Amino acid sequence: MKYIFDVYGVEPDFPFPDDGVSCVFRHVDNRKWFALAMNIRRETLGLAGPGSVDILNVKCDPLLIGSLRGKPGFLPAYHMNKDKWLTALLDGTAGRGEIEMLLAVSYALTASKPRRGRR
Repeated sequence: MKYIFDVYGVEPDFPFPDDGVSCVFRHVDNRKWFALAMNIRRETLGLAGPGSVDILNVKCDPLLIGSLRGKPGFLPAYHMNKDKWLTALLDGTAGRGEIEMLLAVSYALTASKPRRGRR
């Protein structure tokens, strides 16, 4: 959360009142989500072991998704479009640098598009 605030100037939004944990990070201007942080039971994600794990869903380029899904710490997007979103585990399995890069990609993909001028 601190990294996202420091880099993008965005505070977490908690749109799921019954949850109290999951938070969304949105663009200030268009309100589009660029990241979703959740705590999910490991078994729900198909992971071994008891308990739960913090995850981050980010919008991603499909080619990049394909290459990252085979790496430890990355999974098909939980509860999102698996062709356009990716889940990163926040338990240290996925590298911080990779997560920061994915946040930058997601932020760019969900940014407002420049308006075309009148002819």
